[in-house]
Amino acid sequence: MKKLFGAALMAVGLVASYAPTNAQASECGKVSIAEMNWSSAALMAHVDAFILRHGYGCDTEVISGDTVPTGTSMVEKGQPDIAPEFWISNFQEAIEKGVADKRLRVAGDALSDGGEEGFWVPEYLVKKDPSLATIEGIKANAKMFPNPEDPDRSSFMTCPAGWGCQIANDNLYVALGLEAAGFDLVDPGTGAALAGAIAKAYERQEPWFGYYWAPTPILGKYKMVKVDFGHGFDREHFTGCIATTECADPKPTMYPPSPVKTVVVEAFAGRAPGVYKYLGKRSFTNATMNELLAWADDNQADGEIAMENFLKNYEEIWGKWLPADVRTKVKKGLAEL
Repeated sequence: MKKLFGAALMAVGLVASYAPTNAQASECGKVSIAEMNWSSAALMAHVDAFILRHGYGCDTEVISGDTVPTGTSMVEKGQPDIAPEFWISNFQEAIEKGVADKRLRVAGDALSDGGEEGFWVPEYLVKKDPSLATIEGIKANAKMFPNPEDPDRSSFMTCPAGWGCQIANDNLYVALGLEAAGFDLVDPGTGAALAGAIAKAYERQEPWFGYYWAPTPILGKYKMVKVDFGHGFDREHFTGCIATTECADPKPTMYPPSPVKTVVVEAFAGRAPGVYKYLGKRSFTNATMNELLAWADDNQADGEIAMENFLKNYEEIWGKWLPADVRTKVKKGLAEL
């Protein structure tokens, strides 16, 4: 999904600064943390900043970033120190070279499930007819999903033109035989319209069939079921054919999970082994992140406010990432908010 963000010049403006609170700062030092421009990454950046400040005594600075410019800067300049949520597949060769050249380390999984993409239907449809959790069931019930522009045809809502997933969806449309089953590809126009279509269908309890991804606020608010194509996923065929514009013979395959990692520069990993160990343990499931993002969306919360909600209400999750003494310091910091 993060293919959507593309290459852009890195904005290195200061978003938030957290001064050190104890003598451990001399060991951890000043730490720059990239806040990518999507909600889950913003939350993760501020969680790390708070925990590093209060738990490890770091002098933390949250700066704005994006996949390609942040990754390039980390490899070439050694800054920022940490990219909490990095979608590896969108910058894979450069990351692998950075690791081989001992400029970068991959600390661990930012999202333990990986980024998730697929074709979805509302859960209430599957409860009424379990076959709708499969692509064969969807095709057999095509008339449930009328195309608003042509009632004689059915609707599969794809991603907006220009998004990376559009190419894969076009090829899967062919591979899965959706055209022959009566479906048309319907472009929602924008990401907001795509999200709005799911919300509208859910509020009216109407049929809906289309593409979406996780973690997102929408999948936190509305329970959706990912449609099973019955073939598992073939990563090689997906990346070599389905995700390309020159896929001559597309075959059915689920979207493979996208590896989403926490990446740090080698110099920082070497000087702060305790923090590096924490980053290796700090990981979110998509279910938890969907829930957190839904809360943030409902409350119009930015990354910093979403961080406070998470740390105050989900200690059973983040407490497992930390040694007892560090956890105590973080809790003391929370009490002062």
